[in-house]
Amino acid sequence: QVPLVESGGDSVQTGGSLKLSCIASGGIGSSDCVGWFRQRPGKEREAVAAIYGFSGSYFYATFVKGRFTISRDTAKNTLSLWMNSLTPEDTGIYYCAAELPAGMGSKRVCLSGRTDFVYWGQGTQVTVSS
Repeated sequence: QVPLVESGGDSVQTGGSLKLSCIASGGIGSSDCVGWFRQRPGKEREAVAAIYGFSGSYFYATFVKGRFTISRDTAKNTLSLWMNSLTPEDTGIYYCAAELPAGMGSKRVCLSGRTDFVYWGQGTQVTVSS
C-alpha cells in the first residue's frame, strides 16, 4: 500500500501557477512533520517546504522566495502546495513525504530542510517552459 499519493503536476509557462496535492493513507496524515520536496533534472532531492504540527510552524527553502504556500488539512489527510510565479528552474519531480526517522521528529529538525523522511509518494512532474 502506497502511503502517500501526489497529484497536480502539469506543464505550465513561466509565471504560471500550480496546486499540488498529496493524500495520505492511514495514520500518516497525522504525522507531526510533513513536507514537499523536489528533484530537478541532474540534481539531488531538495526540501521545498515543511510543516511541523498543526499550529502553523513552517519551513520554506530560500529559493521559494514567497512564491509557494504549504498547507495541510488533517480532516481530509491531505497536504497541499500552492506554487505561483513558476520559472523553468522549478521544473522537476515533486514529492510529498511524512515522518522523520525515530528520535529525529523534533520541530527544529523538521524545519531544518532535511530530506530523510520515512514515507514518500511516487512524485508528480512539474514542467515550466520559458
